Amino acid sequence: MTMHQATQDSSAEAEGTVSRQQWKWSVLAGMASYLDAGSIVALGAGLALFQDELGLSDSGVTGVGALAAIGPNAIGAAVGAFIGGRLGDKLGRKRIYQWDLLIYAAAILCIALAVNPAMLFIGTFVVGVAVGADVPTSLALVGEFSPARARGKLLGFTQVAWNIGPMIVLLLALALSPLDLLGIRIVFLHLFVVALITWALRRGMTESAVWKAAASKGAAATAGVRELFRGPHLKALLWTGSFYLFWNLAAGTAGLFTPYMVKNLGAGGQGTSVALSCAGFGVGIAATVLVFMPLTDRDHRTRRMLWAVGAVMQIIAYALFLWFPFTVPTILLNTFLFGVGASLAGEAVYKTFSQELFPTMLRGTAQGFTFGAARTCLGIWSYFVPHLADTGITAIAALLTAFLVISGGLGYFFMPDTAGKSLDRIEAERRAAA
Repeated sequence: MTMHQATQDSSAEAEGTVSRQQWKWSVLAGMASYLDAGSIVALGAGLALFQDELGLSDSGVTGVGALAAIGPNAIGAAVGAFIGGRLGDKLGRKRIYQWDLLIYAAAILCIALAVNPAMLFIGTFVVGVAVGADVPTSLALVGEFSPARARGKLLGFTQVAWNIGPMIVLLLALALSPLDLLGIRIVFLHLFVVALITWALRRGMTESAVWKAAASKGAAATAGVRELFRGPHLKALLWTGSFYLFWNLAAGTAGLFTPYMVKNLGAGGQGTSVALSCAGFGVGIAATVLVFMPLTDRDHRTRRMLWAVGAVMQIIAYALFLWFPFTVPTILLNTFLFGVGASLAGEAVYKTFSQELFPTMLRGTAQGFTFGAARTCLGIWSYFVPHLADTGITAIAALLTAFLVISGGLGYFFMPDTAGKSLDRIEAERRAAA
């Protein structure tokens, strides 16, 4: 596929036709989401086991809260996103996604073989840095080669990968649960193997044609970071960053701490906690494939409707715990509502707008900034979750419900009209409105 073929606004693009090559590259780019979410949930599934084996406390600098705060769900990913997003804009997408998975693989191996807290903490932080660098770069690549009327579909597909990663991790953890910590070590070794295979397959990918075209015009010289903090770019940055931040606080807690809370609050054992989380990701896959991907590129009205339905479902999901006991039936209903709702009003929407609202040479930088800011806040929040969980589910549920109300309102009332439009058209309309 030539640069001209990749960038022209063809009739195929207008119809939203996706080529086999575009699906293949979406899969390889989406593996960043698989490995990101897989590492988060693997850590969550093994958190209580590592705590028992290595003598970690609930709080403090060597506690499970600190471990969660520095990892792929939080500060480690934030550091990687800040750096990787900017370097992806300055140096090209390929230079980042070609090498960061080797760092990820080495760090995952460190976790799998950890025999002391130092190995566990170092591996967890470096894994976070590696996936944080990969995610904004890989998503920018998907956004740039996608047809205008299939951009949300392909970015939604990366969210399917984000759900498949945890689902496979949790199924492995469930199958290996009789082995206790050894089973979790095997789960991390699976991520090590997947990372190496993905790295090898990605070597055949090319640089983003859209980025190459912008770089050849000297756009990098005028795309300073300060441009993000003025005019329409600032509005887009504040909007995507704010709704994603509050949503991510809820989603990050669900992904990392659900197994931990189920076990520690007496709702079930290790097998039960893993099975419940796995069900949630399965629901997310179904809702993304059957609802979000076919509908999100249709028009602005449809996008807002999907968001409204999803936001309400997520709010109800955590409000349940304010009135009903933290038992398996309530958790199952929470799992279903949050799984469907997050697919319609969650990270897939954030990924889509993060590609549509920023120019090429600031696309990775902007998403790195908002992704990093959200993960930093999640890291601070994660430090306190185990302590809050010790008091019961009510306080956590109330806060997560509030976070989801804020995210839902911001997403619905301030959503811009970009559905089905080419990146060039969106940028031109935003310049004209400035």
